[in-house]
Amino acid sequence: MKKSFQFWNNTIGWLTFVLASAVYLLTMEPTTSLWDCGEFIATAYKLEVMHPPGAPLFMIMARFFSIFASGPETAAKMINAMSALSSSFTILFLFWTITHLAKKLVPDPENISGSNLMAVIGAGLVGALAYTFSDSFWFSAVEGEVYAVSSFFTAITFWAILKWENVAHEKNSNRWILLIAYLMGLSIGVHLLNLLSAPVIVLVYYFKKYKVTPKGIIYSLAISVGILMVLQYVVIQWFVKFAGLFELMFVNGFGLPYNTGVFFFVAIFIGGIIYGVHYTHKHRKVVLNTIILSFAVVMIGYSSYALIIIRSTVNPPMDMNNPETVFDLLPYLNREQYGQRPLFKGQYYNTPITGSKETRPNYYRSNGKYEIKDHKIEYTWDENMITFFPRMHSNTPNHISEYERWVDVKGTRVQIQDRSTGEPKTVVKPSFGTNLAFFFKYQVGHMYLRYFMWNFSGRQNDIQGHGGMLHGNWISGINFLDEAKLGKLDNLPDKFKNHPAHNTYFMLPLLLGMIGVFYHYKKNKKDFSVIMIFFIMTGIAVVVYLNQKPMEPRERDYAYVASFYAFAIWIGLGVMSIYEFFKQKAPGKASAGIATLICLVLVPGIMAKENWDDHDRSGRYTARDLAYNYLNSCPPNAILYTNGDNDTFPLWYIQEVEGIRTDVRIINLMLFNTEWYIDQMTRRAYNSAPIPMSLPAEKYMDGTNNIIYMVERVTNHVDLKEIIGFVASDDPRTKLTPQPNVTLDYIPSKKFSIEVDKEKILNNGILALKDSALIVDKIEWTISKSSLLKNELMQLDILASNDWDRPICFVAAGNDGALKLEPYFQMEGLAYRLVPVSTPGRNYMNYGRVDVDTLYDRLMNTFRYGRMEQPDVYLDYYNIRTLSVIKLRNKFTRLANELIQLNRMDSAVLVLDRGLELMPHPKVPYDAFVPPSSQAYFKCGAMEKGKAVMRQHVDLLLEDLTYYYDLTREHRQSLDYEIRIALQLLQEYNSIANEFAIEDMVQEINEEFNNYYQRYLQERG
Repeated sequence: MKKSFQFWNNTIGWLTFVLASAVYLLTMEPTTSLWDCGEFIATAYKLEVMHPPGAPLFMIMARFFSIFASGPETAAKMINAMSALSSSFTILFLFWTITHLAKKLVPDPENISGSNLMAVIGAGLVGALAYTFSDSFWFSAVEGEVYAVSSFFTAITFWAILKWENVAHEKNSNRWILLIAYLMGLSIGVHLLNLLSAPVIVLVYYFKKYKVTPKGIIYSLAISVGILMVLQYVVIQWFVKFAGLFELMFVNGFGLPYNTGVFFFVAIFIGGIIYGVHYTHKHRKVVLNTIILSFAVVMIGYSSYALIIIRSTVNPPMDMNNPETVFDLLPYLNREQYGQRPLFKGQYYNTPITGSKETRPNYYRSNGKYEIKDHKIEYTWDENMITFFPRMHSNTPNHISEYERWVDVKGTRVQIQDRSTGEPKTVVKPSFGTNLAFFFKYQVGHMYLRYFMWNFSGRQNDIQGHGGMLHGNWISGINFLDEAKLGKLDNLPDKFKNHPAHNTYFMLPLLLGMIGVFYHYKKNKKDFSVIMIFFIMTGIAVVVYLNQKPMEPRERDYAYVASFYAFAIWIGLGVMSIYEFFKQKAPGKASAGIATLICLVLVPGIMAKENWDDHDRSGRYTARDLAYNYLNSCPPNAILYTNGDNDTFPLWYIQEVEGIRTDVRIINLMLFNTEWYIDQMTRRAYNSAPIPMSLPAEKYMDGTNNIIYMVERVTNHVDLKEIIGFVASDDPRTKLTPQPNVTLDYIPSKKFSIEVDKEKILNNGILALKDSALIVDKIEWTISKSSLLKNELMQLDILASNDWDRPICFVAAGNDGALKLEPYFQMEGLAYRLVPVSTPGRNYMNYGRVDVDTLYDRLMNTFRYGRMEQPDVYLDYYNIRTLSVIKLRNKFTRLANELIQLNRMDSAVLVLDRGLELMPHPKVPYDAFVPPSSQAYFKCGAMEKGKAVMRQHVDLLLEDLTYYYDLTREHRQSLDYEIRIALQLLQEYNSIANEFAIEDMVQEINEEFNNYYQRYLQERG
């Protein structure tokens, strides 16, 4: 008996799911990853409040998966497994979507069998597996982030509308519409990208129910935009706004308890829904009944956001933005802390600000009422410098320089008034053509099409690229095509040629997808239109909406995976075209088998082969272990200042989930500019007591002292307690009055001091007794700026209030967060500790002093390194970059140099050996921190080891320079920075070789350096 299409469709679909599950579960990261994963896993594990706009449904799902962990240390693995399974379910629904569409392209689809059945199943298999092994989707599939679950909702929603299409004329078909509405409501609690499937749903409905006309298509698209607006504004925003209006009426107007208005509004809303459903059912208004029910189930899905308010009210340790009330929830949902970007009308990067205006009031609870704390402030801009569809809008200096690098800015000269001087000033208003040039060249070309080509043509490497020719470009593996944009590749260094993320598919996935595009258009224009709208809405439309600035902190390809999903459908349909081609020359079943086999090998087969090594994260524990090392660099009950995502989120994870060193209080300095975060620091968290601060709340509330000016009225060093007391004072003599009726706090000196109690220092273990003679009477330092941000003011407050009771540590030195205190830093691990010992005259390579014995024990014995040195572990660009930022290589070298000064040569060699063992080239490519390692070996008398490092690195530098000077002059000029770094390192090795009389190396390096340096000078005049 012949098996039916349904049997094979289900069987092969589930086998594809099993294969995808195996791939993702085998390659997923076994613990937390870098970027937002640490925060997502931590907040999910204890149902805390993550950064705006939150993902409450993701948290609930992740918490469910974490229940099955064998212990806290495996909770992250279970949440990563949730992403893996969500991704493999996405593949399952993609398979069924492709087979549904492919089935409609063969004769007699209701009775499909034989070769046509084989071809349809083959199309689903090839398309689904191509997406399985695609670069961007695979990346998100193996970590605990929202994008895998978001993709699942997109896939199941798209599949559901196709299931409705199969039964559209049956009596109960609307149940599929209600399922779709519910899924879209749920997806809001994961990520808003899924809402972009709304136009697809409307088009499928229109094509099935109505006669197709151009006017009808336009109306359908207009309706779909209307649905998007309803979801984005009515559901997500206006519901909360109306709840706020009722809350104000009932609490401030009627004197009722807090939340009474919200509960009353929700009750009215639910009652209205019930009445509407009952009325439309009673009067047989089917369409209106379906609309009301759909809206109801969307709201049921959206109700997951109640979790955010519920959990925030109990003040968990992680309570981002503190959205305890309906008034706090709205800015949280709108992501207001990240600023606003213009979309359809707005400013250019050089448009002057003419002023500001107050908009929405911000309320706080006080004595049973809601009082206005302040208003949301929005800038107003010079109307003469406003444009339609602004793309070049950021006035950050490094963004401005990047705008001018990406496009040749042309425009008209406009006279404006300089806000700081009040004098007239002439600026160039970029032309609209320049604006569009940036849109197409950067936002579309670099930030979308480059990612698209990564997935379907090939990828140069995973090093983040900002438009240069060495990093992050798309490639094909076809030399003449790649050389057209990247220059000659004959002498391409091994570090690029053999990079694990150097993946080439020879454009075969792209070619098969394009065949599928044209074939689909020819065979079924309606379905083609549906997929094309889906492709555009999740691709170019996202580009328009995001309006991205240059120099994004990380690659953003994950935002476009739904667009790549749409193209994977066409890859599958391309198999049908190949099948039809072979069918003209061979028997049907043979044609179907050959077409499927060839496409399987040449598309997903090649993609799997190329992508496996750089997507396999199994066995990698670097993010977790570096966080462990940071916390265990701190003394008990320490305060640790962090700066960004990758030095904060893994620390949050390891404290919140694994319970490691909960006595250490982490203060993220970016968040320390906000009132809600400062307030959180005044509360106890686990084993960490409240942070000592003395400034009253009115001195750091939002809108107050965001910037505090430093006016040097006193030229000598002033005790920091007096400075904080001066800022806290209400005495008019302690204020600036820049204009009538405006008073501002200020700091009257740029020179500060902190008293040092030597007995307390020794009793609290801040320094060992052997270092007591080094303790200074006062810490004295200068901050040579005209103003401080709020976070810096609060740091000064902590320093003044702490009185050496708690150790203070910093994850990094040499940035604003260090407050210019580096001469008083002591390195005891990955973090720096503030100590009352002066070690001046240091630079970015050797800030402060070193506690040699403690650092040796930690680096060599107690620290964990996440298996980073193991051959089976791949360190991607962001892991390598993190190692560079924390200067791990330099820490080993610096410790070795300290040991050399103590004449502990054997220990110094062991330290240098361990550094090279952990970070061998090319796993962690040699960089500017390597020459000092070679030099340290020579100092120890380990001449052969020092020479081996020097030899290897010099060869690599010469390989780089050979490649650079094999390029055209135009290409080479774009690599000026890389060339100068290589020359600088050669010069450094030349000095080292001279210092230790390595004669053969001296002559070689000198000749090569002079050769390339002369060529460099000649080219630059």
